Amino acid sequence: MTRTTDARDRLVAAAQELYAARGVGATSPRQVLAASGVGQGSLYHHFPTKHDLTLAAVGATVEDALAESLRALSAEAPALDRALAYLGRPRDALAGCKVGRLTGDQAVMDDDGVRTVVGTYFTRLVDAVARVLTEAGVPDAEARDRAHAAVAVVQGGYVLARATGDADAMRAAVRGMAALLQAEAGR
Repeated sequence: MTRTTDARDRLVAAAQELYAARGVGATSPRQVLAASGVGQGSLYHHFPTKHDLTLAAVGATVEDALAESLRALSAEAPALDRALAYLGRPRDALAGCKVGRLTGDQAVMDDDGVRTVVGTYFTRLVDAVARVLTEAGVPDAEARDRAHAAVAVVQGGYVLARATGDADAMRAAVRGMAALLQAEAGR
C-alpha cells in the first residue's frame, strides 16, 4: 500500500467512524482530519470538498455492510437457510445499522448523490434477499414482498433495540420473521 493510499484510507475510515457516531451533518472535515492523523494537505488532495469525502466514506460503509450481508446470502447452504442466516447473523443491535442510521441524517437526505448511495444499498440488499427467497421456492412477486419485510424487520429491530436499550428486541423481531418464513416453507 502506498503512503498516498494509506492517507486516503485513514481519512475514509475516520469519516466512517465519525459519521456512525455523530452523523454526516454534525461532522466537519476538520474533525475527520484530527481523527485520521493525516496532514491537511492530504485531506484536500484526496477530497477537495466535504461532499467528496462523504461520498467516499458512505460508499465504503455501504460496500462493507452489503458484503457482510451477501456473505450470509451466498453461503453454501439451502436457500431458506441462507435467508435465515442473513436474518440471524450477529449484529450489534444497540449500535444500530451504520447504513440505516444515515437515512435519519438530514445532510445525507438533502444530498442527492449520497442519498442515492444509501438507497442503492437497500435496493441491492432487497434484490439479493428476493433472489434467495425465489430460489427457496417463493413466487417472484411474493419473494420481493418478503424480502422487503425481512430487510424492514432487521432495520426495525435496530430501532427497537436502540429505543428500548434492549438488544433482545432485535433478536425477537428476527425470530418472528424467521418463524414466518419457516412456516411458509412448511418447516
